[in-house]
Amino acid sequence: MTGIYQHSIDAKGRLFIPARLKDEIGEAFYVTISSEPDMEINGSMVTPKYLVAYSLEKWEDFTRKVEEMPRSSRRVLRPLFAHAAKCELDAQGRILLPQHLREYAGLGKNATVVGSGRNMEIWDAELWAAVDELESSPEAVAAALEALDF
Repeated sequence: MTGIYQHSIDAKGRLFIPARLKDEIGEAFYVTISSEPDMEINGSMVTPKYLVAYSLEKWEDFTRKVEEMPRSSRRVLRPLFAHAAKCELDAQGRILLPQHLREYAGLGKNATVVGSGRNMEIWDAELWAAVDELESSPEAVAAALEALDF
């Protein structure tokens, strides 16, 4: 999945999913919590929190891999399951994001939906803009391409 899409979350917590991403992720998918390591944004250390969406197929693969792990290792992944919500598109191509997920990611009215390879991410628009600026710097892009030996 690729691209950056700006959308609003309505008063009921519904978010439009872009057609291009909808075609790849499907009519139903799982949304759960995620975060990045601390980074400096506008002079302050911030732990960016956002949501990540997995297609039903990817969620089943993830679940299967977790079930194969030793019990002690699975415990650290419990929050991903505990906070997950199965979301289904309505007739207008929107999903209802549960309140607890919106609160975790600090989502207000403006959200950015980001294609991220096999997944889709949902960010607070202002936070995404700051993270994108850092991650899209020429130095960061060059380092990413070098790490891939691309």
